[in-house]
Formats: sequence, structure tokens, C-alpha cells
Amino acid sequence: MEQFFTFLGNHPLLIGTFLLLVFLFFRNESARAGATIGTQELVRLVNKEGAIVLDVRERGEFLEGHIVDAVNIPYTALETRIDELAKHKESPIVIACKMGQHSGAAGTLLQKNGFTSVTRLTGGYSEWRAQNLPMVKS
Repeated sequence: MEQFFTFLGNHPLLIGTFLLLVFLFFRNESARAGATIGTQELVRLVNKEGAIVLDVRERGEFLEGHIVDAVNIPYTALETRIDELAKHKESPIVIACKMGQHSGAAGTLLQKNGFTSVTRLTGGYSEWRAQNLPMVKS
């Protein structure tokens, strides 16, 4: 451990550059995929602005429980089925997945295809369930 601190002390420019690159990487990834919103903001967007909830989980998970009126297009099929969302290009779209791992890539794909208002649900359905918010079971 002592060698680690010695290395840090002897190479401040290298360490600073590394930290800057890590910061820029995370900033770039979050900007490309759209902003994140919490569960309460999602409820407000759906109720006040008619936001569309895009559920990118697999069909089986979707049937176990989902947000009311959510549109299910699995992440693996999103690129081929993106035309199903074409009429919502100008509408706010909130992407939800199991824990937030696929929503970033889905958001990037939507933005590349001309969707103007794309956000991601922070924590995905895990967070939705943790807050005991209502879910529809099919």
C-alpha cells in the first residue's frame, strides 16, 4: 500500500489525467443516453405531459408486472421494432428496464433515430417496486 501512495505522489500528472478521462467517460455516457428521472418525476410526466413508458425488459418479465400503459419492446428487439414508436418522436419517452442497465443503450438508440425527449428511470423497475408503486400484472 505504501508503494501505491508513493506512485500517486510521484505521478500527479498521470493520475490527474486518468481521473479526468474517467470523469469525461461517465459524463459522455450519461449525456448520450438521456437524463435520468426518479419515480415521482415519472408519475408527474405521465400524468401531466402524457409521457410514454418504454419497458425494455423481456416479455416474461413484463407480464409479471409493469407500469400502467407501458409499451413493451425488449431491448434485444428495439432496433428492429423502433418504427412502432415513430408516432411518439416528439412525446416524452421514459425508458425503464430491470435495474437501469439497458436503458442507457436504448436511450442512445432512440436519440440516434430522432426522438427528442428521452429520459431513463433511475433504478428501473427495482426502484419502482422498492417504493411500492402500483404495477399491472398481465
